[in-house]
Amino acid sequence: METCSLPTPNRVDLGFDQPYRSLGSEFFSPVRPMGLPAPRLSLVSEDASRLLGLHLGSTHPETQQAWAELFSGTTLPAGCDPISTVYSGHQFGNWAGQLGDGRAHLLGELDAPDATQNCGHARWEVQLKGAGLTPYSRHGDGRAVLRSSIREFLCSEAMWHLGIPTTRALCLVTSSLPVARERMETAAVVTRLAPSFIRFGHFEHFSYSGRHAALRRLADWTIARIDPACADAANPVLALLQGVVARTARLMAQWQCVGFIHGVMNTDNMSMLGWTLDYGPFAFMDGFDPAHTPNTTDRSGRYAWGRQPAIARWNLLALAQALLPLIGDPRLAIDAVEAFEPQFSQAMRAQLQDKLGLGAPQGGDDALVDAWLAAMAENQADWTLSFRLLSPLSANPGSPIPEALQSLFATRPQRFHTWVAEYRQRLQQQGRADAERKLAMDLVNPRFVLRHHLAQDVIAQAEAGDFSATRELMAVLRHPYAEQPEHAAYAAAPPQDAEAPALSCSS
Repeated sequence: METCSLPTPNRVDLGFDQPYRSLGSEFFSPVRPMGLPAPRLSLVSEDASRLLGLHLGSTHPETQQAWAELFSGTTLPAGCDPISTVYSGHQFGNWAGQLGDGRAHLLGELDAPDATQNCGHARWEVQLKGAGLTPYSRHGDGRAVLRSSIREFLCSEAMWHLGIPTTRALCLVTSSLPVARERMETAAVVTRLAPSFIRFGHFEHFSYSGRHAALRRLADWTIARIDPACADAANPVLALLQGVVARTARLMAQWQCVGFIHGVMNTDNMSMLGWTLDYGPFAFMDGFDPAHTPNTTDRSGRYAWGRQPAIARWNLLALAQALLPLIGDPRLAIDAVEAFEPQFSQAMRAQLQDKLGLGAPQGGDDALVDAWLAAMAENQADWTLSFRLLSPLSANPGSPIPEALQSLFATRPQRFHTWVAEYRQRLQQQGRADAERKLAMDLVNPRFVLRHHLAQDVIAQAEAGDFSATRELMAVLRHPYAEQPEHAAYAAAPPQDAEAPALSCSS
């Protein structure tokens, strides 16, 4: 693949296009990023840059500075015509009215040199997050801080390498510009990539305001961009909804199975692609608690781990309501959303079946899976470690339980020991060699996830000007299923004195 390593990328035409403008001016506002003083290119995802055929990893000072100026919005390349889009949405179950890209500037689209290597996507939207005010900033300043920007950068790339659909993080540009939050922090800009940033809220905006002609244009545009096969259906918009339901069901199963909690599943944070979008008060669960949410503003636990599938269904109903003027028959829209539950359950069960190394389903497997989760919850056993440390367990009933696994269930061990006996019986029926099963389980149970305490440690060093630990953590998270014995410390549960995640929407 050819790459672009330009000494002055801000002075050439990288090929930006802005097809969203074709929808009309009511869909967006032209914007000019505010940029950053003395921007520094502090983090680069080489994996993400290859999607666009770019090479941001150059050590040439002039090249680095040029990329920093471009991806902070300080300068713009030729042909770049930034916009911010308008959308509305439901937040915490309540209609919030008009929202929009309050701190996101869409630079445009770039061609992917090899779509076969890029999940089949030939074009990627390039968006700056934190580059300053837009007409939709409301009471905000349009800025993002270093702390939250590092979290988004790391989690975007970590999720991608876990195999979970997500927006990508191309690079992180930093500055000494002060930004007031709960404390004074410094500004940063994350460059995000996605085939499309279209959200449920884009459709809600035009539907709830009664602009059905605009709603039709948006639906037609979305079908052409992300799901062109729908155009041949008898009811294309219904087919679009059905596709979103299916993709969202798969995504929720993937979130649940790695213990990921999004933290703020408002409809304006839901992607029509079925990709993970907007990393705010997220967390990967440590001790298993289905009612856990890291978001301190979510006092009712609406967006807790155990409620995420139900909230996804609620959001899909809101999308169906928004699309109803185009679908026509309410029953068709409701039936489309009702398919979510069986699709999610099937995907979730299939993934848990693989995570436990059970092979082809047998009668009693659902009860075995449920009993495992109950034992984990009873002991608040570490989610990631419990699955990963289960793989070395032998099917032989006479062999000892690995000490590292047993220690996770030491608080209330009786249910766990009962479960192990039943699990071993099931493995013996399967007749699979222990080594073969362990290999398969380790391919679907990550050893490394972006734990909160790991993120906090590297953020503290980055705030002091040292990004080396952040880069090392990023390198580890690129291979979450590998053993990486030299990085065992990154796989450990948080220290006893580690603070529990206390995050807000400013995170």
